[in-house]
Amino acid sequence: MKQRALISVYDKTGIAELAAFLDGAGWELVSTGGTAKYLQEQGLTVTDVSAITGFPECLDGRVKTLHPAIHVGILARRDVALHRETLEAQGFSPIDLVCVNLYPFFEKVQAGLSVEETVEFIDIGGPTMLRSAAKNYRDVLVLTDPADYAAVIAALRAGVVAIAFRKRLAGKVFNLTSAYDAAVSRYLLNDEAYPAYWTLSLKKAQLLRYGENGHQSAALYVNADSEGALSSMAQLNGKELSYNNIHDLDLAWKAACAFGLAADKTALLGDDDVLRFAETRSEAGKARVCCVAVKHNTPCGIALAESLPAAYAKTYACDPVSIFGGIVACNVVLDAETAAKLAELFLEIIVAPDFDAEALAILKKKKNLRVMKAPFAPKQWLECITVDGGLLAQETDRRVLEKWDVVTKAQPEAGDIADMLFGMRAVSYVKSNAIVVVKDQAAVGIGGGETNRISAAELALQRSAKLSSGAEPARVLASDAFFPFPDVVEAAAAAGIKAIIQPGGSLNDKLSIEACDKHGIAMVFSGTRHFRH
Repeated sequence: MKQRALISVYDKTGIAELAAFLDGAGWELVSTGGTAKYLQEQGLTVTDVSAITGFPECLDGRVKTLHPAIHVGILARRDVALHRETLEAQGFSPIDLVCVNLYPFFEKVQAGLSVEETVEFIDIGGPTMLRSAAKNYRDVLVLTDPADYAAVIAALRAGVVAIAFRKRLAGKVFNLTSAYDAAVSRYLLNDEAYPAYWTLSLKKAQLLRYGENGHQSAALYVNADSEGALSSMAQLNGKELSYNNIHDLDLAWKAACAFGLAADKTALLGDDDVLRFAETRSEAGKARVCCVAVKHNTPCGIALAESLPAAYAKTYACDPVSIFGGIVACNVVLDAETAAKLAELFLEIIVAPDFDAEALAILKKKKNLRVMKAPFAPKQWLECITVDGGLLAQETDRRVLEKWDVVTKAQPEAGDIADMLFGMRAVSYVKSNAIVVVKDQAAVGIGGGETNRISAAELALQRSAKLSSGAEPARVLASDAFFPFPDVVEAAAAAGIKAIIQPGGSLNDKLSIEACDKHGIAMVFSGTRHFRH
């Protein structure tokens, strides 16, 4: 009896070569619709699946292979007498190889089709055949990936298909179908933030040279069913991205985009009525060109200005030491003037929406510098981290503030309001405990990652004092969380701070308010905490 291969593929890459080998080796080729026609056009003899089932394809192709003649042929164990007897009694023949790839749901779900159109790309027969074949992998070769065709041909030509190889091919089936089902689930439950089961469709984009440290292995996975800001970036120059590069790049781009992209200046992260109300109180709140420097997954400089060279100058000035070996992100097209200044430093990555031709030519002179073109802002609304045995998922921190509550006798001066709003945005990207000292919509002192708030404040204020030496000191301080003690206010007063913005909500709020009143400092409660661990 001839061995039989069932072939039904949407992606026809390499299928002609595989089918031609099987045909030449004496296999019977069984196929469906478009695949059968394609193979016949290659000069191959093909048995249509309807000749096996005795039932025509119907329901616009929804039903082709969902038939006992197919699934008994796939699932029957050759080593079980009862299974062999059933095949003979029913007049069915075994199917020894199944080669199927699926309708392109991953791609179509991103195409903006209607729900009715998208649902038609949910494959039913394909996954069913694959799962049947994978369950019976000892007797049935199952193929989902064109990259495996050559290895299968080689094994069949050699006359030995190792059981370990068959098992691996079967495992790839469930790896694919689980991701496929997850994509369908995510699509149909897109309005349910936290479904009963957390499913992701992640596809390996690349193996990385190593992880956070040299002894740790690592890989990058990207969403198969949705496009993300990072996965859509184009690398225009430089070495391959590392694990730490990708981690820092993600934060840098999110922070730069928090103030809007040049192409859409109104699309501010966390925009709401309270924020708009506060911004209208300050004419200085209009600068939207943002530059961010990141080192070890926390900003070491962040600034707004009317031009990118000016924004970069302020970002660099915040911490000229830490920026070395860091990442610089900006939310506008990078120009030649800024590129020339960036090229003076050793940087790992520069990311922007695009690059002037002259700017790109300057940066490409540094062969190892990774230059990333980012077409759109981050849009992910859930984020997660793994824990041993599970996963934590949460809504992305998008709201800048809940309220604008002046709790002190002193009112913020009009010129300080833009800096206070800037500071509350900026501090949300700094590791907690976090304090940012602000002057002219630029961080002039950043204290982050400290285990107590006064240490973070002292660090930020010391850096601010050093930067402001001989000039008027910064007036604004922003905190990611409330003050449990008045010590931060006392340190701020000694440094010349005149306005503070913080969430409020401590049992000891009164002590900080009293300290502000004593020193004539205006303090605003925002109502929104921004912990970043």
